[in-house]
Amino acid sequence: MEISEAVAGVRPKSRRGDAAFTEAPAWQPVGDGWRQLHGNFREQGYSVEWHDFTSDKEFDWSRSFHPASLEICLNLAGHGEVQARRRTLELAPGTAGFYFQNGPRLTASRPAGERHQFVTLELSLPFLARHLREGGGLHADLNRVLSSPRSGAMVVSDPVRLTGEQQQLALSLRNPPVCAAAQPLWYQAKSLEVAAALLFRPMPDEEFFCGRIKRLNRERVQKVLAILRENLAEPPGLEEIGKRVGCSHFYLSRIFTEETGRTIFASLRDLRMERAAELLREGKMNVTETALEVGYSSLSHFTVAFRETFACCPGLYPLKARLPKTKP
Repeated sequence: MEISEAVAGVRPKSRRGDAAFTEAPAWQPVGDGWRQLHGNFREQGYSVEWHDFTSDKEFDWSRSFHPASLEICLNLAGHGEVQARRRTLELAPGTAGFYFQNGPRLTASRPAGERHQFVTLELSLPFLARHLREGGGLHADLNRVLSSPRSGAMVVSDPVRLTGEQQQLALSLRNPPVCAAAQPLWYQAKSLEVAAALLFRPMPDEEFFCGRIKRLNRERVQKVLAILRENLAEPPGLEEIGKRVGCSHFYLSRIFTEETGRTIFASLRDLRMERAAELLREGKMNVTETALEVGYSSLSHFTVAFRETFACCPGLYPLKARLPKTKP
């Protein structure tokens, strides 16, 4: 049985009932931080949504996941995780992933004190049935559950690094470059483009030369990020990093920006701020010690960078992260 036949025939079971489900209450705590950009999950089979918020406490966003749905997350800023039994999708800034549930079983959270910016693309089972076919390089776990859908099935993917082009696509969804009459067609085309990029894996014999180069470049970018994480206080120079990953630092700088949409220096700052926020939340170091730990010899420079990232002074950050959100 093909995916289109299997998925079209399934009737998902849910404690809440798909007909009665709405995700609006899940986003109520973030106010204007959640906005639907286009689509209708029930009527059109897909919905594109924009999120931009900072939560004062750990935020459970699994309550927004539609029963019997697949959701793709393009994560631009902040951290998040989605868990299915023993597997966890960990989303870092500049990464993407997908998760599927045929019933409200997934768990998900986003930490307090971080600014979260991400786009979600929600796809219904009938929408998937219209556009997917069994095999053909579809992600193996997703192919399995869609070929034999059953109540309680769930899948989470591994995270993938967003290319600079994909990050620009995510940002463009907020302001479509077409007139209002053309937007339904544009949004559906972009939704299918995102699905094609993230739900499929090329077969070994289909990886042509350009595909191998792209894969090698992605691996180099991941190696650079690993080197930076391990050496936040004293990172090696660009030439040394280039030698470690096997290419010139000129070429490395170019492909890094193409793949991530950020320069190596900007990514180093992002990683330093992520680690600094983690250390301040733990409360084991004061602000000065934290600044030195992540590579800032100037406390004023550290404070400026931290405030630009988290919209909060580092000295007040631990308190802001721990305080419960007050009701208006």
